[in-house]
Amino acid sequence: MHRWAHGSPAEKPSGRVSNRHLAGQVFGLFRPHRHQVVLAVGLIVFTSGLGVVNPILIKFVFDALFPVGGGGPEMGLVGIYAGLMILIPMITGVVGIAQTYQINSIGQRLMEDLRNSLYAHLQGLSMRFFTSTRTGEIQSRFTNDIGGIQSVVTDTASSIVANVVVIASTLVAMLVLSWQLTALSLFMMPVFLFLTYRAGNARRKVTLLAQESKAEMSAITQETLSISGILLGKTFGRQREEMERFRSENRQVADLSIRAAMVGRVLFAMVQVFFSIAPALVYLVSAFVIYHSSGLSSGITAGTIVAITTLQSRLFFPIGQMLQVSVEAQSSLALFERIFDYLEIPQDIVDAPDAVPLPSRRAGAEIELDHVYFRYDPAHLTTQQSAVHADQEAPRPWAIEDLEMHIAPGQLAAIVGPTGAGKTTVSYLIPRLYDVTLGAVRIDGHDVRSLTLASIADQLGIVTQETYLFHASVRRNLLYARPDATQEELEAACRAAFIHDRITELADGYDTVVGERGYRFSGGEKQRMAIARVILKSPRILILDEATAALDTTSERLVQAALSPLIRERTTIAIAHRLSTILAADVIFVIDHGRLVEHGTHAELLRMGGLYATLYEHQFAPQGATEPPAARSSGRGAAEVVPDGEDGVVAAGA
Repeated sequence: MHRWAHGSPAEKPSGRVSNRHLAGQVFGLFRPHRHQVVLAVGLIVFTSGLGVVNPILIKFVFDALFPVGGGGPEMGLVGIYAGLMILIPMITGVVGIAQTYQINSIGQRLMEDLRNSLYAHLQGLSMRFFTSTRTGEIQSRFTNDIGGIQSVVTDTASSIVANVVVIASTLVAMLVLSWQLTALSLFMMPVFLFLTYRAGNARRKVTLLAQESKAEMSAITQETLSISGILLGKTFGRQREEMERFRSENRQVADLSIRAAMVGRVLFAMVQVFFSIAPALVYLVSAFVIYHSSGLSSGITAGTIVAITTLQSRLFFPIGQMLQVSVEAQSSLALFERIFDYLEIPQDIVDAPDAVPLPSRRAGAEIELDHVYFRYDPAHLTTQQSAVHADQEAPRPWAIEDLEMHIAPGQLAAIVGPTGAGKTTVSYLIPRLYDVTLGAVRIDGHDVRSLTLASIADQLGIVTQETYLFHASVRRNLLYARPDATQEELEAACRAAFIHDRITELADGYDTVVGERGYRFSGGEKQRMAIARVILKSPRILILDEATAALDTTSERLVQAALSPLIRERTTIAIAHRLSTILAADVIFVIDHGRLVEHGTHAELLRMGGLYATLYEHQFAPQGATEPPAARSSGRGAAEVVPDGEDGVVAAGA
């Protein structure tokens, strides 16, 4: 966990994974498709092996046309050989169609599996990963990295198999014809293989740098071209700086791509030159051998020379391809390394082997935090534990420290405190977005770590200060909470949230697309849509995290009115900065520096004269008020919306 807790995996140094281990991981991707792979390899072997027949037939044709002992052409044999030379390409073409389909089918299915695996794995990671990794970096894994290896998977793998078969069959045929001319054709190969290995390593390093730079550029694009980013850039007049930042990264991507493309080009130029002059060397050596011996004793005939030079082109082309593929495969390992880097990040928030579902009940749930310790960075766990047990003072080693809370079923509990006190962190621990480091969080007496994540999510709803809406229709955004809800249930939830009339005013009603992050709607309208979404889900536990903190008075009044019926008969936890919104809470927990410093009702906390009273005084004293109008509460303590003069309303739980 420590290896990625302090930065994006893309920022880690390369070269830490052996090629053998990485190659084993890559080959493992083909395992689910092994039957199709066997069929594809069989087709490749058949077509590649069949291709060596025609050059051999050329020898027979020439020897039949120009017999060594003299005489006229043997027309019968020439006709047979010529017929075979016509038939073989036709068979190869038909089989090649099936081969191409099979290879592309395997490649695309493998890419589909890889994308699915990466997406599913990322879905299972805890919030800790997503708070330390930029969205653009994650997107780059799907676009630049997986997209970059697509050609490797679909083309390179089949090319390697085909070229190996072609080289092997061609070498056998050449050795049968003349081992001397074969040795002459291959004497430079060891040098080329060594240079290819060096070029491949260099290409891999440059490719890794290029992919990391592309990821950085994707992150810049995602951050600055989103609606929030554009708005921030325009209002602060930073467009020129952002353009320069993008251009700088774009230039680096271009430079690294050029370097990657040029690595090994000198090697390939040398190979091309050698391959071009190799037939001339065969002619010279053949002439020398025939000149110093009789044609029959040398074993070299005109047909042999023509067949060898023909086989040379068949040998050198796949060898050149193999050298090129070797360099490309080495560079593609950098892409695979970045993908497997994510796939190997441990999923720390998972169901225990013996996890059980949270029992469903009609009333609200009982929630308990039992001596909870938590820190966002787990790397300092040993140091933290030592400090706790030794009762040493440290510069706030814990985000939450020895926190105890008990919320009875159906209660409205408020959590207040200064900014950074740890209020939102508590809301993350209850639904198990993070696991506690020490202590336990319990729902109805069950440690949340012993419950299935799905059952916790089913019975819990959250309304946060910033509502997230997908770039989709209003209907789809609302049905995200409960896909099987009927239109009547959908409208009832929206009426309860005071947003139905606004939706029906839209051109397409519930089918209206909300826009990127819901920017077609005001903040209050988005909050009411979020409340309608939660009403549709009807959870037993409701968490309100500063649900009205960013709203104006009018919007706050409507949101509070929507919240009042929602919190009835549910266990509600309201995280509030505005103390006027939680006056009628059944219990108020006051947190400071991750610790519970006091708790009680509003009146009890004021009498204590502690932190809550100080916060209360700071909020209302500047307005010349000693105490804001109290909210009427229902029998269970949930506030109802009541008039409050010109200042709107006061409601608990907002």
